[in-house]
Amino acid sequence: MRVRLGRLTSRAPASPGDETVKIRFLIMNAYGMGGTIRTTHNTAAALARRGHDVEIVSVYRRRNTSFLPVDPTVPVRALSDEAPEVRQEPDRNRRPVAVARRRVEEMLEARPSRLIDPEENRYSNFNLLTDARLLRFLRSVRDGVLVSTRPGLNLAVARFGRPEVVRVGQEHLHLAHHSRPLRRAIKKHYPSLDVVAPLTERDARDYRRLLGTSTRVIAMPNAVPDVGGARAHGDSKVVLAAGRLAVQKGFDRLIPAFAAVAAKHPDWTLKIFGSGPKKAELQRQIDDLGMRDRIRLMGYTRNLYGEMAESAIYVMSSRFEGFPMVLLEAMGCGLPVVSFDFRNGPEDLIEHDVSGLLVPRRDVDALAAALIKLIEDPQRRRAFGARGLEIAARYQIDEIAARWEQIFRQELAVREAAAGR
Repeated sequence: MRVRLGRLTSRAPASPGDETVKIRFLIMNAYGMGGTIRTTHNTAAALARRGHDVEIVSVYRRRNTSFLPVDPTVPVRALSDEAPEVRQEPDRNRRPVAVARRRVEEMLEARPSRLIDPEENRYSNFNLLTDARLLRFLRSVRDGVLVSTRPGLNLAVARFGRPEVVRVGQEHLHLAHHSRPLRRAIKKHYPSLDVVAPLTERDARDYRRLLGTSTRVIAMPNAVPDVGGARAHGDSKVVLAAGRLAVQKGFDRLIPAFAAVAAKHPDWTLKIFGSGPKKAELQRQIDDLGMRDRIRLMGYTRNLYGEMAESAIYVMSSRFEGFPMVLLEAMGCGLPVVSFDFRNGPEDLIEHDVSGLLVPRRDVDALAAALIKLIEDPQRRRAFGARGLEIAARYQIDEIAARWEQIFRQELAVREAAAGR
């Protein structure tokens, strides 16, 4: 595909001695919901508060409003605006050139991406139109720092981003989760990035083994958002879970586990917050188990922290995560937690039998037993919740933002020294 780029203006490189650094976060969809989206907004806002020039760039926008609150100090723009309010404008109200342009865009949207690696987990969300817009954006960025947030975008930035820009690739899923073809592409192209930033030190070691010394690899966890003072009182009889209703989150395993809990403690309820493609299937599973009154699919909520404060236990049943933000948020609300011990995430946050309970992955009976153990021991719940608050305090957003700031300044100093030579 040939893309014609317009005339681009050059800007002076950012200096590490300046108070202000130009920082752009590149994300697939800034208008949806999920841990990566939430942490991107939070980190961008924290860096803006530290005096930096921060922008969030979304590859596309496909809804009229954002699911998550947007900090007014951080501009968010979409490279490809596909929201219904834009699409539903009648052709008769447009000029002929605009109508023709829209028809070309529709043809490009119908064709698969050639810029994004096909092994990218969300490959189907990209197309030739997003390719054209993304490539033009990458070639237009000539200074500052560009932070991309998933493998497909990291690879695109490594291949097509300008070398005078500090290019940082975040990894929100662990390396072992990626397919072998994707790991080969990572090994080939990630050395062109200045920094690769997985979420845990264990994963950082895996990336260092794969990439050697060709690029800088740092462990950079997500920060816990401000939960607005929400604190769980622990007296309710509610177990809470939250996440996209998809295979990854493992709610199909949580439902039978809680059915076993309800058989012993019929006065307790499980609330699952979130939306997604498996909603109907999960509801059938609930109905088949006769748990409609005990297990409730609550849908999306903008008041998750308030719901956490009204709950007694948080449970995570995911098959995998990169760094489970919602687990950290629950701990930040003082909730005791129970989680499958999948690779990367829970063991980095939960001290078993000190701040929560870890159970073998895929062991539904063990998950039920852990929940029953906490239900029957209010004193243990309170102790776990107090320790969870201490752990969550280590991941405050200002601390994480300061670490990012230091890394950006170090990389900009390298750029300046190289330019001097």
